[in-house]
This record gives sequence, structure tokens and C-alpha cells, in this order.
Amino acid sequence: MVVKREIVNAIRFYRTKYPVIALTGPRQSGKTTLLRELFPEYQYISLESPDLRAFLEDDPKGFFEKYSQYCIFDEAQRAPQLFSYLQTIVDDSKIMGQFILSGSQNFHLMKNITQSLAGRVAIFKLLPFDFTELKSENLLSQDYVAAMLKGFYPAIFDRNIPSKNFYGNYIQTYVERDITELVNIREMRTFRIFLSLCASRAGQLLNLNSLAKECGITQPTAKSWLSALENSYILFLLQPLHDNFDKRVIKSPKLYFYDTGLLCHLLKIKDANQIIGKSYKGNLFENMIVAEYVKQNYHQNLMDEFWFWRDSAGHEVDLIRQDDELLNVIEIKSTTTISQDLFKGMIYFSALAKENVKSKTLVYAGLDNQKRTIANVVSWYDLK
Repeated sequence: MVVKREIVNAIRFYRTKYPVIALTGPRQSGKTTLLRELFPEYQYISLESPDLRAFLEDDPKGFFEKYSQYCIFDEAQRAPQLFSYLQTIVDDSKIMGQFILSGSQNFHLMKNITQSLAGRVAIFKLLPFDFTELKSENLLSQDYVAAMLKGFYPAIFDRNIPSKNFYGNYIQTYVERDITELVNIREMRTFRIFLSLCASRAGQLLNLNSLAKECGITQPTAKSWLSALENSYILFLLQPLHDNFDKRVIKSPKLYFYDTGLLCHLLKIKDANQIIGKSYKGNLFENMIVAEYVKQNYHQNLMDEFWFWRDSAGHEVDLIRQDDELLNVIEIKSTTTISQDLFKGMIYFSALAKENVKSKTLVYAGLDNQKRTIANVVSWYDLK
């Protein structure tokens, strides 16, 4: 079953506005499938192939005589010399949508784009499926614990691969291989411990010093590994809102994983009994919802920014979506029942931010939606 990706319309539109389109995202998020289905008339060149990389390096003239226009270059970051040639070609031809690039290592891809193709490329991110995409094919379970455990990578749905098998292979085949290409890792065992420790901190404030100490590595090494995981789209850091409203605020970011299936695998969570009633259920649910907002933002090609806010007294808002200059305040609760106490964080923050607040939303684990005076109560399942 082919699930239509939300980002398709934006890519189609901007292909007529820019000579180069770039699609980035984690391994196995569906980039190649999407591009080959969307543009079947384009030549497809995978630069994972050593032979094709050698062809480009040894005989660039011959390479571009064969692949001169309407080409998809997959894993383009593996051939850094490609980008300067593309710059010359698109500047001469003035053809829109002439080349499409894809890549799964954001740091190298963006570095090459910035150096050679700035102003010539429209950049998109494709992450694992979001709720809207899965619901379009009736593939999203209404059981939020089951959804968290299963995860959202396309192969799990398209090829019906059991999650435990998919994520075990994914970590060994892609995550560990890609990370070693970005940073120097002497002992893979230590990195695996680091990755598991990151998972245990999902939904929490990042304390880099504590993380490094527990793993037995230096703080610069921990920072380097964390950056590599960010650039491989395994995890991301949510920064605190810079406005303090005359309050002492927390300045450390919070750590989240893009996919809760991968997160649960790293935490060795295999079934619902390991989640229900456990203290970390709230962090897992919060991770899923924050990641969902981020995924939908990218897939709908929006430019909103996301923050959280917490002061030194413990007042907190889980997520703030900045729409232009206005703030959409979002609380995330893993309960299925609504009580007045759940709104206290957003009430406190809204009193400080005043006219800067555009909307208030409580996302919870139940299935009913409520339009209350104080805020909209939205089921996780209907998040959009």
C-alpha cells in the first residue's frame, strides 16, 4: 500500500521555481520512493555506488554528458565534487527543476549546498510518516501505546516488517554506519551505551556533562556524538523560548527522538505492559506528540518555530509553536481524563505573555475533542 506523502504538493510547486530541489531526512524515511514515483521521467543515479562516484571523479565531462538534466542524484552528499559542477550547469541553462538531490546526512549535504548552490535550491525534509499520512490509509492505531511501540517508518507499514526486526537492523545497518562516517568512534560499544542513555533522557532537559560522565566519555565527545545523531535525523533538541518575561528561565534544551518506535527499541520496551502505569509513559507520549508537530511542520512545508518554556520555579509549557510573532501554547498530557489542573502551566504562561498568545491547546491521550473557554482540548489521534 502506497501512503501519499503530504510534502508532495510543495515539491511539485517549487520544482517550477528553482533549478534544484533537495530532499533530506533520515535513512528509510521514503525519500527515494517518493522521488522516483513523483518524477518517473527523471534519470535516477545513486551515488552510493562506488563506480558512479569514480565515474564522476575521473571523467566529469563524460559523466555530465550522460547525466546533464532531469536527474535525481540520491545520497548526493557522498560526492562533494558534484555540487560545483551543478552550479555551473544550472547557471548556464536556467532550467527549473533540472536536478533533484536527496541525502540522509544533513551536515554534509547542507554544507555542500551552502558552498555551491545557495539561492538555487529549494530544500525539503521528509521524516517518517506523520499521523495525517497514516490516517489517510487507515493505518494509525487509535491505541496510542500501540502507535508509539510500532513507530512510523514506512517499511514497517509498506512491507509489514515487525518493528523489533526493523529497528534492530536499522540501528546496525544505518545508524551505526552513518555515525562512524560523521565522527570518529573508537569503541562502538561505548557509542551504543551513549545512544541508550540519550533514549533514557527523551522528553527531559539535556545535561551534557551528566550524559558524558555516565557514559565515560569527555563532554566534547558527547557533544560531537549528539550533533552526529541530530544530523542523521535520529534525535533533535528543542530549545527554550528566549523571552523570559522577567522570570529566571531554564536555558538548557530538551532532547527528543524523531521516532518513538526507535526510542522504545533503544529502551528495550517490547510491549504495552512495559509502558502502561510506568513513570516514563508521560515522557514517551510527550516525545511522540512533539515529534508529530515537528513532522507535520516539515511535511506541510511550514516555517513555524518550536520552543518550550520553563522557569526556575517549575512553571512550564511543554511546547510553543511560533507563528510569525504570535505564540501557540501547547500542553501535552498522557492522561485520558481532563481535569482543571492540566491547564495550570498554560494559564500561568499566558498571563505573562498576554497579547502574544494566539491560541492554547491541550493534547491528551483520550479520543474526544472539547472546545473549552480556556483552551482547545485535542485528542492525540486528531492532531493536525
